[in-house]
Amino acid sequence: MQVVTTPGPKRWTLAFCRILQEAGISFAILGSEERCTGDPARRAGNEFVFQMLAIQNVETLNMYGVKKMVTACPHCFNTLKNEYPALGGHYDVVHHTQLLQQLINEGRIQMKEGGVFKGKKITYHDSCYLGRVNGVYEAPRAVLEALDADLTEMKRSRANGLCCGAGGAQMWKEDEPGEKRISVERAEEALATGAQVIAVNCPFCLTMMTDGVKAKDKQDEVMVYDLSELILKSANLE
Repeated sequence: MQVVTTPGPKRWTLAFCRILQEAGISFAILGSEERCTGDPARRAGNEFVFQMLAIQNVETLNMYGVKKMVTACPHCFNTLKNEYPALGGHYDVVHHTQLLQQLINEGRIQMKEGGVFKGKKITYHDSCYLGRVNGVYEAPRAVLEALDADLTEMKRSRANGLCCGAGGAQMWKEDEPGEKRISVERAEEALATGAQVIAVNCPFCLTMMTDGVKAKDKQDEVMVYDLSELILKSANLE
């Protein structure tokens, strides 16, 4: 059984599920039985809430005999993969960009000739928990290459990538003193590439990058998408 966790914007969860259906992958979701992995609580220092959520999730997942999971959130990916084993949760966990790369390589997802992103300039934002924390840099870029687009890197990328500003539970905190929001600075780096599309792989990054683009009044010119949305559009599966 392959369980898809569903954090993040509904639109890209639906996009990813549509891709899985097209690829003929049988999957299940926990629905109302699914709880937050507890990542935000642990990052904010509330270990009690993390343990409570994690133990409940482990009990549910083990009850169903889950062996493999794919998550559309790098924070969930990291927590399930690296932190749940200590609580009895031993699973094969992959991030959705890794699965997308596999499906494209196997020919189970076919890009249409002259897709909507062919020749368009796209820049990719490395999320902290997929990139620096877990060392996954190539899979998302391989997915973007399949779009036949012009991938343009920001001045800070891969291991030197700049956080969107939401990690470490910052998503729920008031801004700390400073001259500029981190999301705005990162959006400026993305806009400086001249890209028409900013690709992300994390729900937090999507929110922060979208806010940054709006702060620069570029929301009508530059779109922020998750990679699954780009694949869905390019494969004409909508």
